[in-house]
Amino acid sequence: WVFLGEVLLNIELEYDQPFTEDLCGTCTACLEACPTDAFPEPYILDSSKCISYLTIEHKGAIPADKRAGLEDWVFGCDICQDVCPWNNRFATPESDVDFAPFSPMPHLNPHSLLSMDQLEFSNVFSGSPVKRTKRSGLLRNASVILGNLGDNNSTHVLASSLTEDSDPIVRAHSAWALGQIGHAEVVSLLRHAHENESDADVLVEIKAALDKLSNQKE
Repeated sequence: WVFLGEVLLNIELEYDQPFTEDLCGTCTACLEACPTDAFPEPYILDSSKCISYLTIEHKGAIPADKRAGLEDWVFGCDICQDVCPWNNRFATPESDVDFAPFSPMPHLNPHSLLSMDQLEFSNVFSGSPVKRTKRSGLLRNASVILGNLGDNNSTHVLASSLTEDSDPIVRAHSAWALGQIGHAEVVSLLRHAHENESDADVLVEIKAALDKLSNQKE
């Protein structure tokens, strides 16, 4: 496992030599396991395809061609770490209390997240790295996940998000998700939303969802 950190100092240190030993050998477990093919070749990571980047660091709309790759990951991804033989064979639990969670992490249920306003988001995730996504990013992710799952039971929560959420990023991704679910009721909901939407980007997503569903009928 890897923990990245940085310390800013105003003193000179004796630096270690760069670590150059190849411990991977012929192993390609992480390359093969990554659902978005974020490793184009050994030792190279394309961050634009990385689920952790897309769900945490990326701001604004997630590119449409990368949404399906998120599968059911709402926040981050550790698949490459999970499959690493070094982690599986030699990792030991960390006992340093400074690295322990402040409190149990709430379950990131996509349905519950889409009903969360800014105040609740701030309270629930206070002191948590989840706040790095901001409310906009986390609810955006939740919408994409529900679209990937394609569950009809998600229709109404996504429709409410599409028509009532104040954030256009969330509304746009809810429209996309509805297009992935797709049934007669969804078409009606999207058309109604289109008539009442004023944001240009959201309108583009609604139209794309309607076009997708129309093409499926033909």
